[in-house]
Amino acid sequence: MDWLIPYYDWIKSLHVIAVIAWMAGLFYLPRLFVYHAERAKTGSELDQTFQIMEQKLLRLIMNPSMITAWVCGILLIGMGGLDFGAVWGWAKLLAVIAMTVAHMWMAARRKDFAAGRNTRSGRTYRIANEAPTILMVIAVVAIIVKPF
Repeated sequence: MDWLIPYYDWIKSLHVIAVIAWMAGLFYLPRLFVYHAERAKTGSELDQTFQIMEQKLLRLIMNPSMITAWVCGILLIGMGGLDFGAVWGWAKLLAVIAMTVAHMWMAARRKDFAAGRNTRSGRTYRIANEAPTILMVIAVVAIIVKPF
C-alpha cells in the first residue's frame, strides 16, 4: 500500500465526499418512505412517482457513494488510517457496518414498495430516519475526538 501514500489526501477527500453523499441518501430515503406510506395508494400516479424517486436515489446516489466510501475507507485503513488497537477504531468500523445494514434494509423496503407490498407505517420510517443520524454521530466522534 506504500505506493498509495502520495494519494492519501486525494483518497481521504474522495472518502469524505462519498460519505456526505451516502449520508444525504440515508437521511432522505426514509423520509420519502414516510410520505410514500402515508400518502400514496398502491398503483396510483403518486405511488409511481415515489417509486421512481426512491429507485433513482438508491441506485444513482446511495449505492455508488456507499461503495466509494467503503473502497476509499479500506484503502485508508490499509495506509494506517484506523487504529484497531483502540476502541474508537472499532466503534467507527461498527458504526459504518451498521450504516451499511441500514442501507440494505432501506433497499429491501424500496423493493417492497415497488412490489406493492409495503406493510410498514410512516412511523416506522420516521424512526428509521433517526438511525443514520445516531450512527453518524458515533462515527464522527470516534474518528475525530477518539474518546476511548
